Amino acid sequence: MVNKFEVFYSFFVLPMIVSANYYYPVKGLKGIAHKLYEFWHSIESGVMRFLWKFYQPVDRVERAYFRLKNLCVMFNQICFFMICDNVLVPGQKVTCLYTLMFYNVLAYCVAYIKELVEKEDWSPYVHITDRSNIRHLAMSATKIVLEWTKAVTFIITIVFMLLVFGLETGLENYKPSVSYTIVTFLYYLLTEKVFVEMLTMLINYSQIAVLENMESLWLPVLFQLATAGASSLLLVPLIVWGPYRPALVGLYVNVYLRLKDSYTSNLKELTTERALIAPYRFATPEELGSFDDVCAVCLNPMKLARITPCHHIFHGDCLRKWVKTSNHCPLCKRELKFD
Repeated sequence: MVNKFEVFYSFFVLPMIVSANYYYPVKGLKGIAHKLYEFWHSIESGVMRFLWKFYQPVDRVERAYFRLKNLCVMFNQICFFMICDNVLVPGQKVTCLYTLMFYNVLAYCVAYIKELVEKEDWSPYVHITDRSNIRHLAMSATKIVLEWTKAVTFIITIVFMLLVFGLETGLENYKPSVSYTIVTFLYYLLTEKVFVEMLTMLINYSQIAVLENMESLWLPVLFQLATAGASSLLLVPLIVWGPYRPALVGLYVNVYLRLKDSYTSNLKELTTERALIAPYRFATPEELGSFDDVCAVCLNPMKLARITPCHHIFHGDCLRKWVKTSNHCPLCKRELKFD
């Protein structure tokens, strides 16, 4: 068995010692590197075409996978939880499945409660049209059955979870560490749809000025980068010490595909939308004060705003939505053109 230190010594330390003591022609390496670069530059286009020809079917499969949002998220979660099993709780094989099951039950309960809170129509009947008082009997019966099914399922789920945690039946081998619980729960919060929507609403309510009211564009990108970064950090010990199979799967699914999905969808949309207001500079505090810190489009206070060539000030998001429909100032109707 070859020692890792011997390999490092042979390939890195020994050449440096030889070069320092016997004037090993290190300068010649620059010429070799230059020739290799010229050779690669001459064959680069052909190699890239050859690789793209074979990668095209894989790319189509990956894009189809991205369109299956729920399946994509679930597979990401399973792979990440398996990585956490190997790094944070080694030796426990089913911890990821138990944990994911508990989190899914929690997400279902939160989604059902959220649906009840946001519900406006509590009538058990379905009318033929919105303006008609005639009830559709078949649709009304279906709606009643579905609503009762949801309620009964919710109650059974809560009772089952209370019994499981109260009696600890079947949890003898389930012993997650505190770090495992924190890391997996944060990852689940940033990937599960119902929690992502709630976090987005919370951040929207907090009105972070630097996001310019574009939280719906910024947050998906930030969440995907955060989850890909967390996966990368946890993959380091697996890549160095193994096991290598979950490391390769996690590197492909949780890092590469996650970043590709972010770039092809959310990041491109964010870049395109921000490019609409990029020519308009930020207003100074004095300029904001001259407009009483109020946006003329939405009539809401402004902490950070953009200024037009005609010296009118608007929220970045308000200006972005306006320039998509008109090239004239909302106030003075002058053309939004820079000299």
